[in-house]
Amino acid sequence: MNFGQAIEALKANKNMQRQGWNGKGMHIYLEAGIEKGTKIYEPVICMYTANKTIQPGWLASQADILAEDWGVVV
Repeated sequence: MNFGQAIEALKANKNMQRQGWNGKGMHIYLEAGIEKGTKIYEPVICMYTANKTIQPGWLASQADILAEDWGVVV
């Protein structure tokens, strides 16, 4: 699937990955926005990395945006 379809799947609470990513288990997901007291946190795309850490604020590269190898993590 393409990047636009991957974004729509993220919005539907699916974890997404690219076939071209080499790290085992790497995927992205949408962390929902939350409200804590008077602070409002916007939704953010996070990446689960090959090192088994979470990187909030993942940004797609041009290669990621143009890729057609996106898929849902099963």
